[in-house]
Formats: sequence, C-alpha cells, structure tokens
Amino acid sequence: MLLVLGAVLLVAEAHLPSFGALGVAGVAALVTGAAIAVDAAGGGLALILAVTVMIGLGAGALLLYAVRASLPLARARARTGAEALVGHIGVVRRPLTPVGQIQVDGALWRARPCWEEEGLTLRVGEHVVVERVNGLTLSVRRAEEWELES
Repeated sequence: MLLVLGAVLLVAEAHLPSFGALGVAGVAALVTGAAIAVDAAGGGLALILAVTVMIGLGAGALLLYAVRASLPLARARARTGAEALVGHIGVVRRPLTPVGQIQVDGALWRARPCWEEEGLTLRVGEHVVVERVNGLTLSVRRAEEWELES
C-alpha cells in the first residue's frame, strides 16, 4: 500500500501546485514501502539500505527536477485578464473626477485616480499607468516621462 500511495503522491505532485510537499511525502512512502517489502521478503539490513537509498535518490532526483521546472511557472505574471493590465499605459478619454474613462490596449475602462493622485485632476489626453484593478474599475496614476519612452 505504501508503494502505491507513494506513486500516487508523486503523480499528484506533477499535477497540483504543492511546491514539493506531496512529492516529499511520496518519496517517503516509496522508501518506507520498499524497506518493508524487502524486509518481508527476507532481505538483510544491507539489502534494505541499498534498495531504499537507490529508490530515495532516484525519486528525489525526479522530484527535484519537477519542482525546479515548475517554479518559474508559479512566479510568472498574469498574461491575460484584468490582472494583466497592471503596469500598462493608457490615455484618459473622460476626466477622472472622481471616476472617468481611460483607453488601455484598445479597450475603454472605468478608472479612478490612485490615492497618490487624489488631489490632482487627470485631463483628457494625458497618459496614465494602471496601478490596481478593482472589479471593472482601474486605479491609475499619471505616467512618468521615462514610462512613455518605452
């Protein structure tokens, strides 16, 4: 049962974002199951140690490879949806007093100034940067010169 449980946990690690927790439990179950199986078959201590070390190193190496390959994917920024708009440059289409409209990537969005820009009026045609997304309303601030150059 421990061998099957270990294999199931390793497969689950490959498909779920557990960052190695399921994999470590799977390796431990595999090693323990192998030790019990070799002991039940009449193997001596040296054979038990040799089998468990080989299984532990092999499964651990595969787990390390899988976790290292999946870490960059977990850190990647959103590329679609509203969260991907953070950091994009837009143009004011209706004054933001307090809620107006901006155009970002060809789409019109409701927008309000960030708390930093509360006292300032953002006029039509000014460039803004999206700071946050709250539902269908964007929080924006005035774009700096260096942001417009890129």
